[in-house]
Amino acid sequence: MDSLTKDQKDEYATSFAAIALYDGGADISSEQIGTLLEATGNTDVAAFYPIIFSNFLTAEKISEMIVSPVSGGGGGGGGGGGGDAGGEDEAEPEKEEEVEEAPPATDMFGGGDGGDY
Repeated sequence: MDSLTKDQKDEYATSFAAIALYDGGADISSEQIGTLLEATGNTDVAAFYPIIFSNFLTAEKISEMIVSPVSGGGGGGGGGGGGDAGGEDEAEPEKEEEVEEAPPATDMFGGGDGGDY
């Protein structure tokens, strides 16, 4: 946690507060997030984070993120070829595997490089 910037720590604290509210069945509002941040000693979180996160992290969206499978990522490796199975003279042409590349990961504000926006 020491290597995180203040903004990253604020984002983590706010998102964890929203998830805690969701888990407790409470309303996910900026006021509730602010109250939970204050109760957990995160009083220096920038005031705009609870507003942004309460607008984005609704109970429906959190539920959807929890139950939805993660997509993207690389595929597994293929099996090894192995020996001569039939002694056939004709070799089947090898098919090239197409690999889809996932877009680079960023935080929800497009940051990650510490730059000002």
